[in-house]
Amino acid sequence: MLQFNTVQKFYGDFLAMDIPSLSIPSGVYWLKGENGSGKTSFLKMIGGLHPFNGDILLDGTSIKRNRVSFLQKVNYAEAEPLYPQFLTGKDMVNLYCKTKKAAEKDALQLLEQLHILDACQRPVGTYSSGMLKKLSLVLAFIGNAEWILLDEPLITVDKEAVAVICKLINDLHAERNTSFIITSHQPFQHDALMPTIPMIAANKTILIGHE
Repeated sequence: MLQFNTVQKFYGDFLAMDIPSLSIPSGVYWLKGENGSGKTSFLKMIGGLHPFNGDILLDGTSIKRNRVSFLQKVNYAEAEPLYPQFLTGKDMVNLYCKTKKAAEKDALQLLEQLHILDACQRPVGTYSSGMLKKLSLVLAFIGNAEWILLDEPLITVDKEAVAVICKLINDLHAERNTSFIITSHQPFQHDALMPTIPMIAANKTILIGHE
């Protein structure tokens, strides 16, 4: 379970997110909200990429007091990933496998499923936006994260990749009870993804069970 205790996110003097108290049980969540409503800020706080006031706990582990242990359990894929252009896809995979203590063969299988295995020896600076997106998704699925955060996973990828992504989500949740928070302005294909729990970003906070 994710727990938020008096969490506030400021950009300068602007209060962007204000979550006094929130508990999110395990599950697959579809986070919706207007542009600028705080969806990405919310995910980046959980993913350890944004500083904030207050605390977030995952099954009792605090991101403030035990950051490394917390982030070992959380993976995140950005909506518009940016990586050092001189690194290859293989370099990125190796780094994530080492960090997440994961088997490289599993990551290579994911690259093959998303049809970018042949490109993994090339610098990511040569990748199209769709290929970068697929690489970011592969990296998010590396290891044994308890929570995987996917920010707009359906943009820029082809129809076949969408089917693979949905199957990965379904399989990981069914087999490992992996939880997901997914943002998407695009609807998932009918019956492609298991029923999701609605979540909305609005009025600088997060509401569960609202569409």
